[in-house]
Amino acid sequence: MWTLAWGSSKLRAMPLDTEEDWHDIGSVEELSTKPVQQVMVRSVKIALSYKDGVFGAIHGACNHAGGPLGKSQLDGEYLVCPWHHWKFHRIGGEGERGFEEDVVPAYHVREREGRVEVSSRPHKKRAKKPHAPHPLSREPRREPGPPRIVGISTTAMNPDYPRYSTSEALLETALEHARSKGHEARMLRLRELSFRACEGYYSKAARACTWPCSITQMDPEDQLDRVYEALVHWGDVFIVATPIRWGSASSLYFKMIERMNCIQNQVTIADRVLLQNKVVSAIITGGQDNVQAVAGQLLGFFAELGCQFPQFPYIAHSRGWTAEDMERNMQTVQTSELLAGGARELVDRGIELAERLLATTPSPPPRGGRKGRALPVVG
Repeated sequence: MWTLAWGSSKLRAMPLDTEEDWHDIGSVEELSTKPVQQVMVRSVKIALSYKDGVFGAIHGACNHAGGPLGKSQLDGEYLVCPWHHWKFHRIGGEGERGFEEDVVPAYHVREREGRVEVSSRPHKKRAKKPHAPHPLSREPRREPGPPRIVGISTTAMNPDYPRYSTSEALLETALEHARSKGHEARMLRLRELSFRACEGYYSKAARACTWPCSITQMDPEDQLDRVYEALVHWGDVFIVATPIRWGSASSLYFKMIERMNCIQNQVTIADRVLLQNKVVSAIITGGQDNVQAVAGQLLGFFAELGCQFPQFPYIAHSRGWTAEDMERNMQTVQTSELLAGGARELVDRGIELAERLLATTPSPPPRGGRKGRALPVVG
């Protein structure tokens, strides 16, 4: 009896071990109708593929995060994991070119009397190429020193033709005030960072949403790592500045927080609280009113990440629904000592709370958030 095996450059015929434990998984006619499917061999999930008249069988769990290879798509002779798109040869189990050291177990397959049989013992064992951990995956450890402040501006604009932003101007006032008091302060302008939108890995499976974000791990050009680094590892006080856009925060704000889902999911799926003693406040400005709704969403989101808020955690400015004279709106912010003073007082309140939090040694926080604990089974 002979079967096909994947060699270094081509398929080759090789004799089957007559002592193999063969397992009947179904008819050739039925199983050849799908290019990829998941089947069970004994209690093991197997990714069975069919292409050009040849069956292939490899283990159903991806090397990366255990994604279901049995739900893959075919890319030539490779199965593409649906979670994070790692590729493995559908017959030999090796990773794609350049990653051949990553191997998932491969199983012999044979056809006999119109039936498909798979060996229950792999002829190739799992092997994982050493991958250096991502720098963001290190355990958060605060370095000594006074509270550090991070401002995040979510205003979008054309970088070649910059304009005046009321929310960013007040944020700059706040950061300059923090520096004048001896604190390190950084400004992150989201419009200057090239980063992809969330691609919904959590929607595939809870464990498919990883820390750091799957996109950050896969794409070295994605620059949201700078926000992750500031939020998880460097900063203590965060001031998020946003304009009001059709009654909501800016589109860049939402693009950012959707990618922060991976931080909250660490609480939910790994009982790991990444943010401790972090203080968040906000600056909200706009030509139209909806300040409290924008503030409510922002504070609600960061509360689920485990952040703390100073008393009166946001300042805001709006000239109301009927005020469409934006020139006057900008002039008001540029000349208002009341608003500038409010920005300085906002950062003062954040620093004061951070100093109190950092002076204590609280017990490890419990799992938090609305999904932090398993619900009791009723009935």
